[in-house]
Amino acid sequence: MRMHLKKIIVGSVVVGIVSVAIFYVLSGHYSPEARLKEIKLPPGFHIALYAKNIPDARSLALGARGTVFVGTRSEGKVYALVDMHKRNRADTVITLARDLRIPNGVAFYKGSLYVAELSRILRYDTIEERLRRPPKPTVISEHFPKDVPHGWKFIAFGPDGYLYVPVGAPCNVCKQKDKRYASILRLRPGDRGLEVYAHGVRNTVGFDWHPATGELWFTDNGRDWLGDDSPPDELNYAPHKGLHFGFPYCHAGTVPDPKFGKEKPCSQFTPPALRLDPHVAALGMRFYTGTMFPREYRNRIFIAEHGSWNRGIPVGYRITCVTLNGTTPAGYKAFAEGWLQKNGKAWGRPVDVLVMPDGALLVSDDRAGAVYRISYSKK
Repeated sequence: MRMHLKKIIVGSVVVGIVSVAIFYVLSGHYSPEARLKEIKLPPGFHIALYAKNIPDARSLALGARGTVFVGTRSEGKVYALVDMHKRNRADTVITLARDLRIPNGVAFYKGSLYVAELSRILRYDTIEERLRRPPKPTVISEHFPKDVPHGWKFIAFGPDGYLYVPVGAPCNVCKQKDKRYASILRLRPGDRGLEVYAHGVRNTVGFDWHPATGELWFTDNGRDWLGDDSPPDELNYAPHKGLHFGFPYCHAGTVPDPKFGKEKPCSQFTPPALRLDPHVAALGMRFYTGTMFPREYRNRIFIAEHGSWNRGIPVGYRITCVTLNGTTPAGYKAFAEGWLQKNGKAWGRPVDVLVMPDGALLVSDDRAGAVYRISYSKK
C-alpha cells in the first residue's frame, strides 16, 4: 500500500514538473540560455550567456576594472556584473542601487558611476572599490523634465569631457516651448549649466563617437501612427553643435508631419545619415573598436533594434551592423537575429551593445532579463 502510494506521489510530482515546463514554454517564460541556439550570426561568431536574472536589463557601461554596469527602466535598480574568475561570464551580480526612478542610463568616468534617473543625474564615486557597499550618491544635476513618456535616458561621456544627456519628446508628436525637449543636452561634471547640443531629436536612446574623428552619431526613434512603413527610424551624424534634425516638423528627412509639416519644410533640417527600417526601435549603438572580430568590422556601427510595438507585422528584435565609407553609410544589414520568431512573437528584445576589452560584444535584453556575449573564433 505504501509502495503504491509512493508511486502515485512520485508520478504526480513528475507530471507537475512536466506541466510547469510546458506552461513556461507555451507562455514564453523560459531560460534565455536555452534559446540562444536560435540566434543566427555570420560564420565564426558565437553567442553565449554572460549574465542572467537581471530583470529589465537596459543600458550598459564598462568600468576601469572590467565591471559591467547595467541600468533598468521599470525595475528601479542598477546592477554591477563581475567576471571574478575570468571565464567570460559574470559569476557575480550585485545590486548597487534600488528604488530609483527609471535609472535607464549609466556611464563610467574617472572612477565614478553616473546614473540617469528621470529628472536627475547621480554620481557614485570610487564605485569599483565599493561594489558591496556603494557610497551615497551625489546629485550632480536635477534640472531635467519629469515627463515619463520618452523620459528614460541613455547617457555617455564624449571625448570632449562633456556628459551627453538626451531629453525625449513627452509625446508622440508635439511642439514644446521648452528647448530641452526633443534634444541632446550636455554638461560638464561640476557645472550647473546645461546646453543644447542637437535639436529636433524625438527620442534617442543610444549614441557614440567615431573612434577616429571623435564625432557624434546617434539613433533616433521615428513617430508612430503614420502606417506600418513610415517613417523610418534614423541613424544620425552630428559633427558639431547646433544642428536640427527635424522633429516635430519633418521625420527621417523626407516625411513632413501631417500636423506640423506645413510650418517648416524638410529641406530646412539636417537629414539622417541613414534611414533605418521603420519602427524597429533602434536603441543602443556602438562603434566596434576591438580586435577580436575580423578586421573589416573595425569602426563599424552595431545597433540594438529593440523591436516594434504596434506594427502589423513585427520588425526589429535584432542587432544590425552599419558599414561606413568615411561619413557615408555604405551598408546596413542584420548581424544577429532570432529573438523574433516566425509566429511574430519575440522571446527577447536587445537594448544596448558594449565592446569589451577583449573585443567581444555584450548585448543587453530587457525582455529576457539577460546579457549576452558575442565572440569570434576562426575554429
